[in-house]
Order: sequence, then structure tokens, then C-alpha cells
Amino acid sequence: MKTLIAYSTTHGCTEKIVHQMSNYLDGEVKLVNVKKHSYPELSGFDRVIIGGSIHAGHIQKRVKEFCNENLGELQKKELGLFITCMETGETAQKQLTDAYPKELIGHAKITAFFGGEFDFKRMNFFEKMIVKKVSQVKENTSHVDLELVKKFTRRMDRIFNPFLFLA
Repeated sequence: MKTLIAYSTTHGCTEKIVHQMSNYLDGEVKLVNVKKHSYPELSGFDRVIIGGSIHAGHIQKRVKEFCNENLGELQKKELGLFITCMETGETAQKQLTDAYPKELIGHAKITAFFGGEFDFKRMNFFEKMIVKKVSQVKENTSHVDLELVKKFTRRMDRIFNPFLFLA
């Protein structure tokens, strides 16, 4: 089983999560940061997981472009979609739904939002100022749910390995 995890990260939170995912998934896993690398050829992969972080209510432009440019091919794959964000509940669910084309949301085997983090060491002055003012956060904060990441990857494996249902 070959899995592609295509993602984009701004301050490193999404990247940490995809590395965790790669440890949990069975089979061969390839990680591609679509912000830094060209889009991979999807024909060599059985399943695709796509993720990115939400900033000011929107996912990174390169994640959207990757989805739109590969829409037809992605609809032929087993698909998982996720976001990282500091919102919770209905707001996070709306951000997830808005982040991806509706055709992919409808096709995805699983979708999730894993929480997020503010890492002030990786932010520029302007970003720090906005986070401090809007979110009232003044120090590094993480709300990433690593247990949810593990459940997401187990669900992806269950989709592809029917024998896991017996375990």
C-alpha cells in the first residue's frame, strides 16, 4: 500500500503531524510539502492524505491549488483530508469544509481537524502582533490532539485493510 501525504505548513505544526501520521500508517508513505516541492504524480499511490493549516480562516493557497489541479485523479483515490487550526467545534468544522473542494469533502473516507499551535519563535513580528491581539495568547501554545491523529491514521488503514476489522 502506497500512501502520499501532501501538505503545506507555515509554522511547522502541520509538518509535525504528518511525520506522526507516517509513523502510524502501514505500507510505504511519502511526504510532500506542496509549498516547497512540485506536485507529485498521483498514479503511483493507492491513497492520498491532504492537510494544511488554517490562517485567518483559510488554508494555504498551494493546498487549494493542489486539490483543484488534481481533482479528477483525487476522486479515484482513497482519500483523507485534515486541517490544523486553533478553532474548535462548528467553527473548525466550517473551516475544514471551506478548505477543500466540495467534491473532495464528499469523496473523502475521513476528515478531521487536529487542533493547532502558536509557535512565536517561527512567527514574524506582524504575525506575533496579530496573534497576541486577536487570540489573546502571549506565549507558545499547543492544542494538537495526537490521539486524534492516531485514530485518523488507524481509520485510513482500516479502510484499506479489511482484516483489521477482525482485530
